[in-house]
Amino acid sequence: MVLVSNFSRNVTTPVIILGMLLTSGVVRFVQELRAKRIADHLTQMVSSAVLVLRDGQWVKLSSTELVVGDQVRLLAGDRVPADIRLTAAKDLFVSQSVLTGESAIVEKSAGVLPRGQARSYADCSNLVFMGSSVTGGTGEGIVLAVGEDTVYGGFSTAESHRKNGFDQGANSIAWVLIRFMAVLIPVVFMACGLTKGDWISAFLFALSVAVGLTPEMLPMVINACLAKGSAAMGKKQTIVKNLNSIQNFGAMDILCTDKTGTLTGDQIALEYYMDILGNESQAVLDFGYLNSLYHTGVKNHLDEAVVRCRKMPGHRIHYQELEGQYQKLDELPFDHERRFASVLVGRGEEKLLLVKGSIREVCRRCSWIEYKGERRSMGGEGSASVHAIVDDMLEDGMKVLAVAYKPMQRDRLSGEDENGLILLGYLAFFDAPKQSAAAAIGRLQKLQVDVRVLTGDNRDVAVSICRRLGIDTARNLTGEELERLTDNERPVAIERTAVFSELSPKQKVQVVQTLRANGHTVGFLGDGMNDLPAVVESDVGISVDTAAEAVKEAADVVLLKKDLNVLEEGIQEGRKAFANVSKYIKITASSNFGNIFSIVIASVFLPFFPMTSLQLLLLNLLYDLLCLALPWDHVDEAACARPLEWSGRTLGRFMRFFGPISSFFDISTFGYLFFVLCPSVCGGGFSHLQGVEQVHFILLFQTGWFLESMWTQVLILHLLRTRNVPLVQSRPSRPVMLVTLLGTALFTLLTFTPLGEWMGMTALPPVYFVFLAGTVLLYLLWVTLAKKWYIRRYHELL
Repeated sequence: MVLVSNFSRNVTTPVIILGMLLTSGVVRFVQELRAKRIADHLTQMVSSAVLVLRDGQWVKLSSTELVVGDQVRLLAGDRVPADIRLTAAKDLFVSQSVLTGESAIVEKSAGVLPRGQARSYADCSNLVFMGSSVTGGTGEGIVLAVGEDTVYGGFSTAESHRKNGFDQGANSIAWVLIRFMAVLIPVVFMACGLTKGDWISAFLFALSVAVGLTPEMLPMVINACLAKGSAAMGKKQTIVKNLNSIQNFGAMDILCTDKTGTLTGDQIALEYYMDILGNESQAVLDFGYLNSLYHTGVKNHLDEAVVRCRKMPGHRIHYQELEGQYQKLDELPFDHERRFASVLVGRGEEKLLLVKGSIREVCRRCSWIEYKGERRSMGGEGSASVHAIVDDMLEDGMKVLAVAYKPMQRDRLSGEDENGLILLGYLAFFDAPKQSAAAAIGRLQKLQVDVRVLTGDNRDVAVSICRRLGIDTARNLTGEELERLTDNERPVAIERTAVFSELSPKQKVQVVQTLRANGHTVGFLGDGMNDLPAVVESDVGISVDTAAEAVKEAADVVLLKKDLNVLEEGIQEGRKAFANVSKYIKITASSNFGNIFSIVIASVFLPFFPMTSLQLLLLNLLYDLLCLALPWDHVDEAACARPLEWSGRTLGRFMRFFGPISSFFDISTFGYLFFVLCPSVCGGGFSHLQGVEQVHFILLFQTGWFLESMWTQVLILHLLRTRNVPLVQSRPSRPVMLVTLLGTALFTLLTFTPLGEWMGMTALPPVYFVFLAGTVLLYLLWVTLAKKWYIRRYHELL
């Protein structure tokens, strides 16, 4: 009796509470450790590698293993893994747009800077900074700084703060709970203090109410659900590098994607090489071949298709001789502002500038056309002939590049040299739509994920491909048309457009930013360097395992196969993971709120606390431990059929609706215990009892409510986990079923054991369990009817 009567002052209480906290901490530590191991294992599968000189040999190591003093080699497509002082550079061009916002491509060299030349980091032409991207050429250098010690070391941290959809959702939920606490805690404190006269005990009990309202295991359940979801997505060839991005993955309602390799095949075929009138031309193919061969920028499918022509029967010797005759002198690599690549080659005294790229941009810089060795001025007739030959192929979905050249006198190139070109002809490629793409887009649309195509390709090509795949092409925009829109017109136009063509990387970012500002959760799937800024800007950046290292490193999610079917399966797994998190939060918070609301009412009318602080904490701990099985629960297809919102917007409504329902049955249980059961067992009402009998009365009452709260909390978990009829139309997983049944049985038996007595509980007569069974059945029936009304009223449950 001493344990119970002096519970708030007894040393046993802090010992038991400390034990409960330690148990909670150990379980959480084990779960989070398992989650970290799963995440680390999956991340290692797609970790970026860098060439490092170790023990006299070039080896590939993870970028995280770099140390100051390492000598590294950089190639086109790499993301610079550290701050590096260049010791060698060959046509090395670097983009720092992700760091500085400047779109210009910077050429780097290994020379020593004259004293006083470098007034800022941008002037250090012999340094490359962590986070920038190599767009062309090669280089070697010594690592000067790694991680947070680098010049832009805070970039990764800043980026993680910018992509804060998960944190915003968590904060939203936290503020809902804080507002409930801000109202309930003072009310409980004043009610208990005024009615009981013991303000210290009232304060401690009010603190227990605050803890009881909080889903204590929320971080652990979230980690477990995300880790389980990440592992499941890994089996579906979707690697999650950032666990928090699963939330954005599940909430994504717009997927922006490039065309090549996603909607079309990775293998592009060179179909035609022709002069300006459409006749087959070996000279056009030869000049295009030399340009693709010597271009050291990020490799692409078009260059690979051109270089493969040397494997054509009877051509191997010809191209070997061609390579021997023409030597590379200099280059200006491809960038998405100019939209073409320039290579300077020499054969003896002859020097030629070879240009290959966008029809529009190359022709705009041409002053002459050449046909069968004769040059003519590029006037109106020249432009008309270009359209006559090219337009039909573009409308058929073929990608066409222009090939031009210019005799040169110097060994070095500058931007001014790319004017006054001679148009020689065209290279036409066939990029067939994937057979699986149309079906995958249909499935994504069923998941309420709208697909938007953002490509740098010509409008006619993009529209032709998208039309075959069933994408709405009635409204489409080019980059030039996008620039002409006013600030007021742009959000509306982008919202209504499904196909964007001829976009620069900066314009892709602009589209993503506008869609996000319009209230969408935007994913971006890309693998090229031109996609990097948009991947970074999106809510969830998605790349593929074969992408450029810089893009793969910046992405939140990496697909092991560039296929929309893989993405669709990953989205479903991500939604399942977060559906289970939502179950825990809403059901637990509403159930806790109902219990706390009941305590507020009981505290006003009862001459004692309806449950001890320890029992209240124990009830929440035991319930939360049962909820650890939720990550393995089944999720209804209907719950995954739409994007899931991670916020507290509907949490308060859910708590206010379902919480008071449990309070009604709690109060009826209070009445039965206080006026019927306890007086019949103890021999009279509470006011007529004294000493030991009053203590026994309190024990019976508190144990009875402990069991009723525990039974209803556990069973309501089954009822509210699905929109359907539980156990019939929607069955829980075996772990959830087993854990909840065993937990309910064990916690009920606990009241008959010495351990239960030690915690301030006692055995109840059989008649109580008859009452409890009837109360629980009525409660479940009432909640079922309320659930149907709630769904009909708000068109959602969780």
